[in-house]
Amino acid sequence: MLGIVVDDAIVTGENVYTHLKTAESGEQAAIRGTQEVATPVTFGVLTTVAAFLPLAFIDGARGALFAQIPFIVIPVLLFSLIESKFVLPAHLKYLKMRHEKQGSNKLEQLQQRFADGFENAILRYYQPLLKVALRHKMSTLMGFVGIFFIIIALMSSGWTKFIFFPRIPSETVRVNLTLPAGTPFEVTNKFILRMADKAHELQEKYIDEDSGKSVIINILATTGGRGGASNSGGVRFEIIPPEQRSSDITSRELVTEWRNLIGVIPGAESLTFRAEIGRSSDPIDVQLNGQSLETLKEVAARVKERLATYPTVFDIADSLSDGKQELQIELTAQGQALGLTRVAIASQVRSAFFGSQVQRIQRGRDDVRVMVRLPIEERRSIADLQNILIDTPSGGAVPLSHVATLKAGQSPTTIYRIDRYRTVNVRADIEKEKTNMTVLQADLKEYLDQLVAQYPGVTHSLEGEAKEQRESFDSLTWALLFVFFIIYALLAIPFKSYLQPLIVMSVIPFGMIGAVMGHWIMGMDLTIMSLLGMLALVGVVVNDSLVLVDFINKKRAEGRELMDSVLTAGASRFRPVMLTSLTTFIGLMPLLFEKSTQAQFLIPMAVSLGFGILFATFITLLLIPVNYLLVEKVKGLFSTKSKTGDYSSVDKAV
Repeated sequence: MLGIVVDDAIVTGENVYTHLKTAESGEQAAIRGTQEVATPVTFGVLTTVAAFLPLAFIDGARGALFAQIPFIVIPVLLFSLIESKFVLPAHLKYLKMRHEKQGSNKLEQLQQRFADGFENAILRYYQPLLKVALRHKMSTLMGFVGIFFIIIALMSSGWTKFIFFPRIPSETVRVNLTLPAGTPFEVTNKFILRMADKAHELQEKYIDEDSGKSVIINILATTGGRGGASNSGGVRFEIIPPEQRSSDITSRELVTEWRNLIGVIPGAESLTFRAEIGRSSDPIDVQLNGQSLETLKEVAARVKERLATYPTVFDIADSLSDGKQELQIELTAQGQALGLTRVAIASQVRSAFFGSQVQRIQRGRDDVRVMVRLPIEERRSIADLQNILIDTPSGGAVPLSHVATLKAGQSPTTIYRIDRYRTVNVRADIEKEKTNMTVLQADLKEYLDQLVAQYPGVTHSLEGEAKEQRESFDSLTWALLFVFFIIYALLAIPFKSYLQPLIVMSVIPFGMIGAVMGHWIMGMDLTIMSLLGMLALVGVVVNDSLVLVDFINKKRAEGRELMDSVLTAGASRFRPVMLTSLTTFIGLMPLLFEKSTQAQFLIPMAVSLGFGILFATFITLLLIPVNYLLVEKVKGLFSTKSKTGDYSSVDKAV
């Protein structure tokens, strides 16, 4: 905001400075200069507010993160508007008139020489270039339009990569281990201690040269999971923030080395490494729905085989647990002849081994449940199970081994259902820097469509980051439509025209060109934050166009010719347009080169805004005068046609 907040003050101050040449006093120059640009400055701030407002309503898990931006930007803009209208002119009235600066100090003389030299440069270089552009209006317009379509083609073809959310290295590295259900605590703890020992090896290896201390601090190992689960655990360690150490080692590189040191964990259902922040879901998450669990297992296995063919995809897993070993009861012919069912046998086995509740006693705050079951010595082995007596419907009792067989097997510890359909999720991680996610997702979706066609009753959907991307893009589409409508309405009010707002807004697509080129210059991929920066850019780039068009209208209202008004406006507004853009870019520069972890989220947004402003400034100073003349030509064509049907007078004037 440091760069944007001064824009209205620059326009006001520069106009007051211009009036110092002709005004009777500094106070008169401050009043006239402020009043002259009050309307464009006010509506310029309001368009910027309108562009930032939709960021507060972005859907998705990260919407709360994006909402913090407008909560800061909008109040600052509104207060700056008040300051530029009342406080700033009160200070500017004390500026010395041009003829009062004869005995000024060397600094003021240097400032004056620089200002005069800047104005001479405008007349020497910019005005001739503008005249050439105005003589070749359609060529100039088509040239910029051609550049715009080239950029769009490079983005849609995948040449410019898009990553929904960048992988931001965290200051905390963690690994989570899940073994098969029922794994003893001692076995899990042995593997957790092994992983912790490897973390200590890394701690001793990487020492920061400046501080003499290890880059890795605070190693924490935990065995056991929620609800007393003994088959899971994890190890994590913290690293010194990047801005506080000289070592270039990153958390991602530490994860890679730690993974190699740990090696393969025998029997592990999942072993996941995480060293990033802002992650709310998996980069790849394929959700499969169906009625048959066996079919889902088969489809999930084929999906995992497909994912393994992508060289940058790793940590492929699914939500199907290997399950827990069990004995499945199968009814024999003799059991069926006696009138028994699997449900009846399973109920009696449960009562014998787990017990049946026969009484509940309240003792103070304690609820005591009395269970009746077989003695411990009669339920120690499978032989004991086979010998328990099963009551038959006729009133007799027979051993379990006479009416049923026991078959060893496994069952899932958890079954997930969505809308009553059994659900399996196949998840994977990916090296985002080396992958074009747009191309990969399109290829994966095509494969899934062909795969599920072979399994009737099975459906699929891309969840995780793909779902977040869909939700965010839907919000961005509506946000963009909202911003365009509000900006058009705000511009139509001061112009009292339906066409002139289109002149001002014509610079918006070309600002986005600058945003994309800025990512190329910085060597960065496009992200969701880049798109949010472009959305904010929509409101910022129209400010300079608004001031320029308003100045042309004022000159024409004074009775000047159309071409003279356009040339005069371009030269007169060059300095404030250039200054507002440079201050915005300079205000963003500290963020562009910030190394702290938290700042990495906002850098793509700053790149879009900063470089978009710079490119849009160049476009504004050439394209807006060209478009103004073209719009006037179109208006003249229709008005002349309606009156005389002759176009020659309009062509001559324009």
